[in-house]
Amino acid sequence: MQQSSLLMSAKIHFIEGNLSLIHIPLDKYSFYLPTVLKLLFPSSAPEHDFSNDKNPPGFLYDDKSWANEHAFLNVSVTPIECSIVCETGLAKALFRPVIDQSLNTLKLNGPSGLSDDICTISDEAFVAISIEGAGMEAGQRVLELTTPLALAGISLFFITTYFSDYILTPAKAKGKVVRALEDRGFTFEKASKTYVNPAAHHRHVSSGSSVGSGSPTTPPPKNPTELQARTFNLLHRHGIVPIIPGDIHLVQCAGRNENPETFETDELALQHGLTKCLLHKPNFLSLTMTKEESASLLLEHRLMPNFDMSGSDNVLLGAKDDILVPITLDLASLPFEATGIVCGVAGRLVDGSGLIRPIDMNYLSTASAGIVIVNEHDLETAIAALRVNPNEYAH
Repeated sequence: MQQSSLLMSAKIHFIEGNLSLIHIPLDKYSFYLPTVLKLLFPSSAPEHDFSNDKNPPGFLYDDKSWANEHAFLNVSVTPIECSIVCETGLAKALFRPVIDQSLNTLKLNGPSGLSDDICTISDEAFVAISIEGAGMEAGQRVLELTTPLALAGISLFFITTYFSDYILTPAKAKGKVVRALEDRGFTFEKASKTYVNPAAHHRHVSSGSSVGSGSPTTPPPKNPTELQARTFNLLHRHGIVPIIPGDIHLVQCAGRNENPETFETDELALQHGLTKCLLHKPNFLSLTMTKEESASLLLEHRLMPNFDMSGSDNVLLGAKDDILVPITLDLASLPFEATGIVCGVAGRLVDGSGLIRPIDMNYLSTASAGIVIVNEHDLETAIAALRVNPNEYAH
């Protein structure tokens, strides 16, 4: 069975530390870019004016790789926003002062200067689960991993990368997350009791908890079919439809930093390429970094030449000819604690639900959006499935 294949091969563990989600509006991107670069390259040389830089500097570092300094970090620039997942301490230390500076400037301009569209840091603390070495296709992994959590009423974010999958859940839901996955047969590499929040043993959940099903009066769905129906009814009620950003073609790839002979050159080429991409505000780029793996990227195919410093493109691993397309669901109107979105969408596409032929997919959660990544040949089928009126199949 596919499920047993995943259960037997997947290495699952919590990543140490609490994380925060940061939303940066696209019109504020340039203002926050120096802070984003400082987050990515913490060992960088003195302050540098990046505003009009066509040739970013080649920073030099100590023997500690900048690409492995973070327990978990995701920086995503999409047509909806710039979204960052980073350690809570870094969010407060790097971004909070800049946000406060921006708010003070707006206040000086009077009430008319204030805007709801400002950079924000989540009040909720999150933890990340790493799922490494899973077999089966990416879409099936998304479905198998998110189904038990969705049925337990746990809100989550999901990020597919070149090497691993990552699930972000509320930190206060650790115990509930462990039980939901272990009940399905998943095994954590470390003793699960390490992650169990003693408070989670109490059955009472406050009405404001994000661990619930999105509404204190609505119980979690009984099965995946009901969950999928609820998901698409929710999207339909909020007028959320799939958006295809114009002419964006993506590749999934990763940094190559395992060869000691080319390590420094590859690291410099990767950093140079990333800096060059970010300076010019890409239409789409998602970077994930951890202490355990090389940097993983999902980026526009047209940006690939930015990583070529030596006359070849071998600084990046990946199938450069396998073209992917993003389908965006703008979820900003939904409550932050809404559940079942990732699982519901994956169920519709991967299982087909009798509406379409099953297709594979990757998924990228950002602070305000859910982005489905499909092969360009599957785009029309995926869009047709995601646009189906929920009343046609809801029970």
